[in-house]
Amino acid sequence: MSRSDEREKRWDEAVDNFLGHAGVEKGLAAATLEAQRHDLERLRAWATGSGLSGPEAVRDSHLRAFLLASSRDLAATSRARLLSTLRSFFRFLQAEGRLKGDPTATIIAPKRGRHLPDVLGVAQVERLLEWGDASPPGLRDRAALELLYGCGCRVSELCGLDVADLDRAEAVVRLRGKGSKERQVPVGEPALAAVAAYLQGGRPHLAGKRPSPALLLNQRGGRLSRVSVWSLLKKAGAAAGLPATISPHTLRHSYATHLLEGGADLRVVQELLGHADISTTEIYTHVDRAWLAEAWRSAHPRSGRR
Repeated sequence: MSRSDEREKRWDEAVDNFLGHAGVEKGLAAATLEAQRHDLERLRAWATGSGLSGPEAVRDSHLRAFLLASSRDLAATSRARLLSTLRSFFRFLQAEGRLKGDPTATIIAPKRGRHLPDVLGVAQVERLLEWGDASPPGLRDRAALELLYGCGCRVSELCGLDVADLDRAEAVVRLRGKGSKERQVPVGEPALAAVAAYLQGGRPHLAGKRPSPALLLNQRGGRLSRVSVWSLLKKAGAAAGLPATISPHTLRHSYATHLLEGGADLRVVQELLGHADISTTEIYTHVDRAWLAEAWRSAHPRSGRR
């Protein structure tokens, strides 16, 4: 076996063992595991090009150089995820006895500015939800948009829905979130009506010869993809005169913000969104400030408006 083959084998074993552990022991979602594999393949390519024999040869100085090189073509969120993957990977190797020390221990993560989410107004959402005609794809698209906003679900959760996940009698839907964690979320009447119309007049025409459990089907009878949801949302957004930056997450952000504006408790919103940490949910409180300020100006005796 050549030296290059030995290097490849060391990397393959280390990465496969780490991802296997992360998938089985930690229950990470497939999309998260794929992102981590991509990060580690990036490291492997850089390390191999730098003449490092394997993960055991990587030092903190190497990682600093690698992170600096990677920062030139990665967004801040991707850089943060990359460092997080490296920390998990090398800590795993240390715990497995393959490393004496953790080369990421001395690396300090750069402070990240808090990105405030894009949020639609209620009137904008209403215009968006007018999208869709009476054709089978049109009924499906209307149901998809109503569920995105009506449940505040992630696009991956939407595409992962099966018909059996929707309980119309109880008006709830079962979502499978990050780490395969399940939660039940209430569904409003408009979304239920849109789904009912799709199940009656849309889905039977889209279903292929092989029955699929998926709720939302594509033209071939398979499960609707995330790319397709993005595409339909862009078209619906353009028709409604909304910003081109609209994304499935924009509806999730709007769902959370409108709940808070309506008086929902932050902990309730956390549960509905499936956030493990409430600090993630707290970012949505920023959009409430303008509303609170206006309420104060209208009601407080010292605001100068009374």
